[in-house]
Amino acid sequence: MTENPAGERSPHDVHVTSVPEPVAPGIQDLVEQALALSKADGCIVIGAERTEANLRWANNSLTTNGQMSSRTITVISTMPVEGGTSSGVVSRAISTVDELSDLVARSEDAARNGSPADDAAPLVESYPNDDDWSAAPAATSIDVFAQFAPALGIAFAQAEQGARLLYGFAEHIMTSYFLATSTGLRRRFDQPTGRVEVNAKSVDLSRSAWVGMHTRDFSDVDVPGLAAQLEERLRWAENRVELPAGRYETLLPPTAVADLLTYAYWTASARDAEEGRNVFSAPGGSTKLGQRLAALPVRLHSDPSEPGLECPPFVIAPSSEGGIQSVFDNGAPVQPTSWIADGVLTNLIRSRNWAARSGADPVFPVDNLILDGGGTATTQDMIASTKRGLLLTCLWYIRQVDPQTLLLTGLTRDGVYLIEDGQVVGAVNNFRFNESPIDLLGRISEVGRSEHTLPREWSDYFTRTSMPTVRVPDFNMSTVSRAS
Repeated sequence: MTENPAGERSPHDVHVTSVPEPVAPGIQDLVEQALALSKADGCIVIGAERTEANLRWANNSLTTNGQMSSRTITVISTMPVEGGTSSGVVSRAISTVDELSDLVARSEDAARNGSPADDAAPLVESYPNDDDWSAAPAATSIDVFAQFAPALGIAFAQAEQGARLLYGFAEHIMTSYFLATSTGLRRRFDQPTGRVEVNAKSVDLSRSAWVGMHTRDFSDVDVPGLAAQLEERLRWAENRVELPAGRYETLLPPTAVADLLTYAYWTASARDAEEGRNVFSAPGGSTKLGQRLAALPVRLHSDPSEPGLECPPFVIAPSSEGGIQSVFDNGAPVQPTSWIADGVLTNLIRSRNWAARSGADPVFPVDNLILDGGGTATTQDMIASTKRGLLLTCLWYIRQVDPQTLLLTGLTRDGVYLIEDGQVVGAVNNFRFNESPIDLLGRISEVGRSEHTLPREWSDYFTRTSMPTVRVPDFNMSTVSRAS
């Protein structure tokens, strides 16, 4: 090292070696390392990398926007115990490799100290697939609203001019799933989930209307179209008609049909049916498989590759839920399935465990639901052909009353309208309803054109549905509700 004339060291003679920041492990690395740490008889690791963007608005102006990310690892350990095989499931937000050891140990402890699992089955063996395991997780950001937000701003201005108030929110979630098992199976899937819900009110808050939709990427969201629907419904509600409780010819729009049939789908366990515990049970320990449920030749089905409603083509089960899903089935291929074909019940959900016990094939749940009836009529067409009846907007606060009949109760919300001679003539009071979706299938007299829709009650849990408007000649409005 040289010195300058003043005898000081020159800063140019000092050499600094920079230490690179440690690179955070990818989620695939965490999944693989968790699997490598496992000492259990069998192990399944599910990694979920999630990013989310959202907008919220009230009184015709944006109130908040946000962007979030999270990473979760679920470890499922299986071990032989007296009387069978147990499972230990532990899930936690994980960001470093150091946190994995404790997560895996806790899962193994839970399995070691657990009782035999009633749904136990051998882990799914590896099979060929085209998943790109090494690709980076997909992600979303606030940029997904680049076209939506300006259109929303225009809708705010128009609502202000029309003495309407808009409230609502939009969210887009991208979840990348990575599933690995000790049998050598590796699967991954990128799941986009978007939804928009908009509520419009008159400035005195006496009238209210709602619209909602599911979207994969917001490119198909027609904001002017949604705003026009809300404007029309608030205009309908300028005339108020009071009606008593009773049975009315009723048009159920796609969102209401989705809420009712989603509930039926969630109860479609073959095990519960064979054990006499649900609406699909029949006397003598049999089921209603093969029986006609719908008077019209409707088809209720699910398909992982349905355009616009794509969902995981393999089982992702971070927990076991009754007869509907089993952690032991993780990674099993999910097939397109008809639940009702030509009005006849053709399939119920069946885990591999229950399939082995009952001598039938396993049938796994799919994360979408489609009802087709061959109809081409739009909701407007069905209004035009109605002599006198009710048009619903959506259902709310749906609860089960009787599992044997799947009798449900709930409320109408944000607009029930009276139709006379093919025209909507006003809004009526809200009702509490009592109906079974399975019984309704047998009473539907007309099925319209199916369209992608958002179940309002279940929109936090199940968004990918396609349903038609249906006509029910005697929908049971059991009591008048004063809810707005």
